[in-house]
Amino acid sequence: MRKTSSRLLALLSLLQTHRDWSGDDLAERLDVTPRTVRRDIDRLRELGYPISAFKGPAGGYRLEAGSRLPPLLFDDGQAVALALALQAAATDPAIGEDAVRALATLRQVMPPRLRHRIDTARVTAVRPVREGSAPPAGTRGLMELSRVIHAREELRFDYGPDAAACEGPPRRAQPHHLVTWRGHWYVVAWDLDRGDWRTFRADRVHPRTPTGPRFTPRDLPIGDVAGFVTGRFRGTDGSTTDWPCRGEVVLDLPARSVAPLARDGIVEELGPGRCRLTLGSWSWTGLATAIGRFDTAVHVVGPPELSDAFTRLAARYADAGRGSNHG
Repeated sequence: MRKTSSRLLALLSLLQTHRDWSGDDLAERLDVTPRTVRRDIDRLRELGYPISAFKGPAGGYRLEAGSRLPPLLFDDGQAVALALALQAAATDPAIGEDAVRALATLRQVMPPRLRHRIDTARVTAVRPVREGSAPPAGTRGLMELSRVIHAREELRFDYGPDAAACEGPPRRAQPHHLVTWRGHWYVVAWDLDRGDWRTFRADRVHPRTPTGPRFTPRDLPIGDVAGFVTGRFRGTDGSTTDWPCRGEVVLDLPARSVAPLARDGIVEELGPGRCRLTLGSWSWTGLATAIGRFDTAVHVVGPPELSDAFTRLAARYADAGRGSNHG
């Protein structure tokens, strides 16, 4: 029979699989009697684990959510995955400090074999420092925004890098989602003063108290919040995830040379040294600039707006070249 300590860990591991266990099943898995299972359940309850019993032919147990966080138990794979996720989260400007502390706590209790695996795959968190910027929202700020979103309360807030520098009346919005995009947290909300959807940087949102009245959430222009945010950052109204400007060109380069740099574009092989590229951008000028970086002959298939953008850029670059010759 296992020692009591190792048996308790094995029992806790079974209970953490989020399913109901009968006393007989637990006894069979642990190779003990049902009476021993009952005693071990009582010991885990004394350690703070909220284990409830339910009625049935043989009775049973389940691990519930409690009022405080008890010690957790992870298998090797879970522990490594959690540590790597915390290392990645350490680069987040909003929750980085909390992630670093959590990783230090986890690493301290890891067995040497797991600690070695983590140390050999270590990620260095480099957080940019912006002169004059306010501290990131932090976990507490994000949790407060999450609470307001869940409660469906109007958000009254100042908006800017520094709360003390904000002037005028507070802004008012109906917050709907808290999302991440390229290293920053954003609040997706209906701006009551502007009558439109907005995405606010969470670290620049300084909530005022009390919050506003409760509201009935509006439907996003597109049902998928990820698609809506993607569309907004691509310069659309959020009703589509496509770029507002999309064009087609033929490049005098093989497809294998273009594909790694084409982002979400479509590359088609036309021959040994030619390919067709369909690419999108937030503006026609931006699209022409993105295509120009391939540094090869460009044959515009369409639309005319893309050809016009190349013409404007050519004139602009020509002026810049003449200006540098006179300098």
